[in-house]
Amino acid sequence: MTETTAPASLSALLVGGPTLQFDYAGLSFLTDPTFDEPGDYDGPVVLHKLTGPAVAADELGAVDVVLLSHDQHFDNLDHSGRALLDSIPAVLSTPDAARRIPGVRGLEPWQTTTIGAVEITAVPALHGPEGAEALSGVVTGFVLQADGAPTVYVSGDNASVDLVREIAARFPQIEVAVLFVGAANPGRFGDTDVTLNAHTALQAAEALGDALIVPVHGEGWAHFSETLERLELVFGYAGLGDRLRVPVRGERLTVA
Repeated sequence: MTETTAPASLSALLVGGPTLQFDYAGLSFLTDPTFDEPGDYDGPVVLHKLTGPAVAADELGAVDVVLLSHDQHFDNLDHSGRALLDSIPAVLSTPDAARRIPGVRGLEPWQTTTIGAVEITAVPALHGPEGAEALSGVVTGFVLQADGAPTVYVSGDNASVDLVREIAARFPQIEVAVLFVGAANPGRFGDTDVTLNAHTALQAAEALGDALIVPVHGEGWAHFSETLERLELVFGYAGLGDRLRVPVRGERLTVA
């Protein structure tokens, strides 16, 4: 893939939680579909959804690709989101998700596939502390590249700054980073968060050079332990507030 010198520009719409629609190189992408109304979800840890989607799935228009960080947690794939997958031409996720959900294409870390003009590389993610996979399962992030478009990193439910540093070393041209934040903490690992918190998100941003940061997965669920306002404060105090592009639910944002 030829490196682009185009300015970072991306049209994105936050549905809520981790669900972001964005247009990229002629395709419509959607991250971790969650379209249920508020409610509770039983499981090893009960999750509580506090707000419904700001935009209904049928208001998004045709979606070409779903980037699914993982399928095993309702705050990343709820009932309505799962039902939506059948209508999407391409759903990319982990090999584990591909074994559980018909039609999902599983990618190993660093494996690349091409859809239209876009090269999509699965990149590693860790949903908690070292060894978290035994409880949290395997998750993935993605890097998107296309001629004439900014290189985009979608972190998925990753809590590891070291992995972000490794990804940035392999893709030094990342211009836009969609970071899953919120300091998600369902209590499985004590006080250890299972997604980026304000301080680790700041460290991730520092590792990503000059990339613009689009934080998602920071509202809508009871187990998110930090607000987006706190994230903005921490970035501001560190002098990196100008790199944040905080989306408003239901409002289209041009990331530039």
